[in-house]
Amino acid sequence: MLAHDDTIAAIATPPGAGGIGIVRISGPGSEDVCQVLFRPKSTAGPLKSHHFYHGDIVSSANGNAIDEVLVVLMRAPNSYTGEDVLEIHCHGGNLILHAVLTEAIMKGCRLADRGEFTKRAYLNGRMDLLQAEAVMDLITARTDRGREIALAGLKGNLSEKIQSIRSDLIEILSFLESSIDFSEEEISSPEFSRPHWQEIEGILASINGILETYREGKLFRDGFNVVITGRPNVGKSSLLNRLLGERRAIVTSVPGTTRDFIEETVNINGIPVLLTDTAGIRKFPEEVEREGIALVWEKTLMADMVIVLVDGSTPLTEEDVEVIDKNRKKPLILAVNKSDLTHQIPDKHISEVFPGISAVWISAKYGEGIEALKEKIKAMALDNEDYSTSDLLLTNLRHKSALQKAASSLLAAQSGILNGNSAELTAFELKESLDHLGSIAGDTTSEDILDKIFSTFCVGK
Repeated sequence: MLAHDDTIAAIATPPGAGGIGIVRISGPGSEDVCQVLFRPKSTAGPLKSHHFYHGDIVSSANGNAIDEVLVVLMRAPNSYTGEDVLEIHCHGGNLILHAVLTEAIMKGCRLADRGEFTKRAYLNGRMDLLQAEAVMDLITARTDRGREIALAGLKGNLSEKIQSIRSDLIEILSFLESSIDFSEEEISSPEFSRPHWQEIEGILASINGILETYREGKLFRDGFNVVITGRPNVGKSSLLNRLLGERRAIVTSVPGTTRDFIEETVNINGIPVLLTDTAGIRKFPEEVEREGIALVWEKTLMADMVIVLVDGSTPLTEEDVEVIDKNRKKPLILAVNKSDLTHQIPDKHISEVFPGISAVWISAKYGEGIEALKEKIKAMALDNEDYSTSDLLLTNLRHKSALQKAASSLLAAQSGILNGNSAELTAFELKESLDHLGSIAGDTTSEDILDKIFSTFCVGK
């Protein structure tokens, strides 16, 4: 365990009024702060670890009560950070929480940096770096599926898999390094290459199997950016409202109501989707509309998927064709709205004008076809594959990059074995692969990378 000389403190709950607010303190001075600031309702002797006590937090200046609270002291090493941790459960008001935090700082605590509690948990061996990153993924999860994947990461599912791969690689490296101590006559290179080349092949297969889950894992972690576009008055804002399940965008019969864009995140069959409602595309727009249309093309360029909405109660127009043609390079869904009215766009005509693009008929007004549209969004987001029920999914670009580098070093080692390279050179490639794998859990991670990772956390975590 790494010892920290200072004691840190921060508000651990979100800003704003609420039923409960928590001030968290971690470090060697936690119990001393508790003894000075906390006045229990009953004097029952020294505080027991992991027991709640009822009392008041008092001002060090005049002894007056600041708030009636519950406190819990969790002694090292059985705490979140692995240090002595004190949590003060106050009434959830900003004024109260800042007053209690101020008292703690006056008694020698330092205001915690972003993510410093979790960083100390990592440095003290309470979790590895991969698990620490999963903490933030769990907090920011936007769907149940994303929460399940993050929780599995926190519980160490992916860490255990990575460590198992490392153990297999260490065994191979140990054999190779022992062979370096002997002459080539005693241990020949074919004796090493035949069995261990296949073992490396198995390790590569395991790494590639994890890498293949990245697209899906990233999708459930970061979400999918979908832009709704089309000419004015085809029902884009109505579709946004229908997908959100609430009235978010203004809907009128006047073309050009949406001049800017509206963005909202919605859970579509387990996938967090950022929906963007944009201005209508038409010829000869007003000056303000022109600015909005320019934003449309910017948004569609950055989108992961585009929904082109057309009015099925009228024939296709030049604007419809233009919008679809400009977005053909993107994953595209053609949604034909107003299915409750007489159809003026035959499916055969759509397939003739837009070969390879199938239409989804919907009624944004009455909800017809919306579930089919959601299924289409999900299928295209997952590249028409069913998503895995496993929680062992790769979600982090840092982890992906490290695994790719580890695989690259293993391929170099394999090639070296086949080409008769020296045992020293092959051992170097295997060590490189081990270092890359170790960086995922934080065994071989630089301080700069650690600072960058934990700077994305909130202060109280």
